[in-house]
Amino acid sequence: MLKVKPWQLVTVILVCIAGLLFMVPNFFDREILNSKYPSWLPSQQVSLGLDLQGGSHLLLQVELDGLVQEKMQKLVSEVRRELRKEKIRYTKLSAADNSVTFKVTNKTNLLKLDTVLSAILSDHNIDKSENGLVKIMFTDEAVRKLQNSALSQSIEIIRRRIDETGVREPTIQRQGDDRVIVQLPGIDDPERMKELIGKTARLTFHLVDHSATDEDIRNRNISPGTKLLPLERDSSESDNSQPSLEMIAVRKRAELSGESLEDAQATFQDNQPVVSFRFDTAGGRKFGKITKENVNKSFAIVLDGKVISAPNINEPILGGSGIISGNFSVQSADELAILLRAGALPAPMKVLEERTVGPGLGADSIRAGTIACIIGLVAVIIFMFIYYGLFGLVADIALVLNLVIIIGLLSLLQATLTLPGIAGIVLTIGMAVDSNVLIFERIREEYKTGRTPFSSMEAGYKQAFRTILDSNLTTLIAAVILYLIGTGPVKGFAVTLGLGIITSMFTAMIVSRYILVAWLRYRRPSKLPL
Repeated sequence: MLKVKPWQLVTVILVCIAGLLFMVPNFFDREILNSKYPSWLPSQQVSLGLDLQGGSHLLLQVELDGLVQEKMQKLVSEVRRELRKEKIRYTKLSAADNSVTFKVTNKTNLLKLDTVLSAILSDHNIDKSENGLVKIMFTDEAVRKLQNSALSQSIEIIRRRIDETGVREPTIQRQGDDRVIVQLPGIDDPERMKELIGKTARLTFHLVDHSATDEDIRNRNISPGTKLLPLERDSSESDNSQPSLEMIAVRKRAELSGESLEDAQATFQDNQPVVSFRFDTAGGRKFGKITKENVNKSFAIVLDGKVISAPNINEPILGGSGIISGNFSVQSADELAILLRAGALPAPMKVLEERTVGPGLGADSIRAGTIACIIGLVAVIIFMFIYYGLFGLVADIALVLNLVIIIGLLSLLQATLTLPGIAGIVLTIGMAVDSNVLIFERIREEYKTGRTPFSSMEAGYKQAFRTILDSNLTTLIAAVILYLIGTGPVKGFAVTLGLGIITSMFTAMIVSRYILVAWLRYRRPSKLPL
C-alpha cells in the first residue's frame, strides 16, 4: 500500500501541475489572456452560469392549438386526393372544430371508406352516418403525441439556433405541457435572441400566379388555388413612377419546403448581403425539375407567410442550390441563414416572461461564494493542523490541491459554474478532509496497538480505503442522478459535487499518502506525531 513506483509519482506530479495550469487563467481578464498570455499555455476559463454571469431569461409558450388545425388542413388535402383517386363523389369537404367533415353522395361507398382512407387515418376516428355524412377526428392519444413531439422538436430547434450564435452553456428545458425556459448567460440584450428564437422560420417555395393582374390583386379577386401574400421589396427595386404592390399572388400549393434544405450561408452578391442555400439530393432533383418546367416564370420564396424574394427563372437550376436576395442587412442575412440551417419550428412561439439578470448580481454572488470558500478552507486548515499536527498539515496541502484540481477540471471541461455549484465546492471542502480524518484515525488506532509507524500507516490506509470508497461512491451515484434528471442550477451543483468527489479521492488516497511516505522514509521516525 505504501510502495510508490516512479511512474506513479511522475503521474501524480503531472496531474497536479496540469490542474494548476488550467486553474491560473481564471485569475486574468479575457483581454490579457488573448493578448499577453502565452499561447502554448491553457487559456480556458470556467464558464459562468446565468446567476453568476448575468444574462437573459425567457419563458416561451408553444402555441399548439394552431398545430392541430394545420394538421387538419393537411388531412383535408390528403382525403381529397384519396377520394378522387378512388372516384368517390363527395361534397362539403372542410375542416372545423378539430375535425374533417364531408358528405358522400353515393351511400354505397361508405362501406369502403375505411379501406380507402386506412393509409392516412392511423391515428383518427371515423364517424359515419346513414345520410352519408362522414366526420374524421384525431384521437386523444394522437393529439397528445402530436403536442409532445412538437414541444420536443421545438426545444431541439431552439437549441440548434442558439448554438449557431456561439452562446456558451445555455439552459433550455421544458416546463409543463407547452412551455420552454431559455436561459442565456452573457446575453444582456435579449431582443435579438427573441427574434431569432421566436421566428417559426417556415420556408416554402411557390410559383407566382401570373394570371392575376394588378387590379385582381387590389380587389382581392383571385382564383381558388391562389393566395395573396405580403411582398417585401428591396429598396433598390422601388420606382417612384410605379408604386410597388404590397401583395403578390402565389399558388397555394408549395412546390418545395425548407425541410429539404441541407445548408444555408450568409454571403454577398453584387456587394449586397444575400443568403445562399443548398438542397439535399432529393430536394435538389425536385428543385431542378421545377425550374426546368417553369422557365421564364417567377418563383416565390416564402418565409413565415411573407414573400422575401420572387426571382424569375431564367434557366433550369440543376445544381440543387440557389440565392435568396432581398432587403437584407449583414445581420439579418446571417440570422436568416441560422434559421434555415436550424430548421423550422413546428408551431409558433410566444414570449410569456422576459427577465434580464445584471452582471452586478452575479458579481455579488461570486464574491459571497468566494468568501464562503475561503472561510471554510481556512477553518478546516486551522482545525486539521491543531488536531493532527504534521499529519493535519499534509491534509491541508492535499485540500488546497483538491480545490486547484477542481477549478482546473471545470476550466478544462468548460463546465458551467452556477451559484449552487459554488455551494457544491464548499461542500467538497468538508468532504475532502473527511477522507483524511478517516485515514488518520485508522492510523492512530493501529499505532496504539503497538505497530511500528510504517506498519501503522500501511494498515491505516488499507483499512480506510474500502470505507472511503463506499461512502464516496454512493455520493457520486447521487451526483450522477442529479446531473441526469436535474436541470440548470441542479446540474451545476451535481457537476461540482461529482468532480469534487473524484478529486478528493485522488488527493486523500494518493497525494497525501505519497507525501507521508516521503516523510516517513526521509525521517525514519520512532513514533508517529498523532
